[in-house]
Amino acid sequence: MTFQGRVGAVNRLTARWAATTEGGTVCSAVGVWPLLAYLADGAAGAARAELAEALGVAADQAATAASELLGALDAVPGLDAALGLWTHATMRLREDWRATLPAGTHGTFGDDLDAAQEKLDAWAAERTGGLVERLPVQLTRGARMVLASALALRTDWQQPFTETLLRPDTGPWRRRDLLGLRRRSARPEDVEVAETPDGLVTGLGVHGDNGIDVHLVIGAERMTPGQVLTAGIRIVTGTLTATDGGRLSVGHTGPGLRVEREPAGTPESRTLDVRTVAYEVRADHDLLKRHALFGLTTARGHRRGHFPGVSESPLAIGAARQSALARFGARGFHAAAVTAIMARPGSAPRHHHEATVVRVSLDRPFGFLAVHRESRLVLVAGWVTDPAPYRAPTPPGGAVTR
Repeated sequence: MTFQGRVGAVNRLTARWAATTEGGTVCSAVGVWPLLAYLADGAAGAARAELAEALGVAADQAATAASELLGALDAVPGLDAALGLWTHATMRLREDWRATLPAGTHGTFGDDLDAAQEKLDAWAAERTGGLVERLPVQLTRGARMVLASALALRTDWQQPFTETLLRPDTGPWRRRDLLGLRRRSARPEDVEVAETPDGLVTGLGVHGDNGIDVHLVIGAERMTPGQVLTAGIRIVTGTLTATDGGRLSVGHTGPGLRVEREPAGTPESRTLDVRTVAYEVRADHDLLKRHALFGLTTARGHRRGHFPGVSESPLAIGAARQSALARFGARGFHAAAVTAIMARPGSAPRHHHEATVVRVSLDRPFGFLAVHRESRLVLVAGWVTDPAPYRAPTPPGGAVTR
């Protein structure tokens, strides 16, 4: 399988996960996929088949695909990815399985669970620059193995936004004082509109300076978050035909979008005027609540072991969780995700011209997708329901004006 094939497999898992979105959240299938792949390599029976189906990769190719994906992520500027494996001191791994993991990955823990948890939490915080402060699973007395990934990404906008007060007149954020972000550019092609069976979807690309872009997507008001995000993923991966803002006619409207004429200093110029909100979204996911999505249905069963290729000791999945964060502001975007799977024992001036202005206003709940521009790999996906509040600047000297 080529690297683009692996990108497609990860993006399909992202799309299936995003389709289940109901409220404000953030998630990263990129953080889950390598863990499932290494487990698939060591699994047997129904657990092996289910993991392979969830991955979209044959089980005997999964470990190689995971290692190559992690290597490719390391080469992306602004993106840090790490894998960690810890086993109980009494458990022995099969050497051929451990050899498939990156060098320096493996550590051990003993019966002092407080000390072990502190060590694993410190790893999560260090690998994400403090954005995620602890591992999302809690070690238990029966824990025999923890396989974890950490992902941290950051990008600065090529063109920053200006912070402003935004108070929507309608919708769920009506009359709330929000930290608005606004900018104007000569790139109307950064916005796209696509038609889906569920309704129209508008996507706005915000370009980072290191090859990572964040796409903001908003749909018709009747559409669910899952429907909007699914369409957004199809837009950014090129599997859904969309019309960019440079080709939209005056009078065109769509979700959060309208094209109109206004006075301008030069004739026939076309600009993009964007108004959105700053936000920070945090979420914790129990992957076992969606065990079928991640191929973990059989692997949960503790009456027998499911990973003979990992260890002679019978193992079953006791916990699988992800903690994630995304932060969008005037100057850039930061996101992080830590995923862990724990195994247990089995059982203006006057003008004389007009310009076309493509106006985008995201002033009600919308989705976001952080994407590696070159490969179109979706790194993080999420939905915004509670944007950052506006706080008036403090006057010089801290004085309070009346």
